[in-house]
Amino acid sequence: MAIKIKRSSVASTLSLTPLIDVVFLLLIFFLVTSEFEDEERRLDIVLPTATSAMPMTSKPREIVVDIDASGNIYVGGKLKALTELQSVLELAVAENPTSQTVVIRSDHRTSFQPVVSVMDVCNRTGVSDYSVTTQEGPNG
Repeated sequence: MAIKIKRSSVASTLSLTPLIDVVFLLLIFFLVTSEFEDEERRLDIVLPTATSAMPMTSKPREIVVDIDASGNIYVGGKLKALTELQSVLELAVAENPTSQTVVIRSDHRTSFQPVVSVMDVCNRTGVSDYSVTTQEGPNG
């Protein structure tokens, strides 16, 4: 005895509207939560080279300290003295005491003294997670 199977018309007309809505919601979510170019990294600084350099990934609460070729210190693109830098770091540590990070970007032509001075300010203010950035050299 032959059995006839009736095909439903509901399965053949699948609505794509909810799927498109979900795709647009995901697109908006990723656009809102993504980070764009930081204003702090707009100074034209040529970094020194190192063979073991890794690409820098931005952390959510890091402070970027730039040091140009003449030893001037910039935080957020603004020129700061060491006492002003100390005030900025003290405020940042007060708001984020456990995981405040500082990234020191120094021009390769500057002397090492301004870098050491910034490291000293980091130590005095309680920032233990600081790093000096480099770019990958020709031998790496």
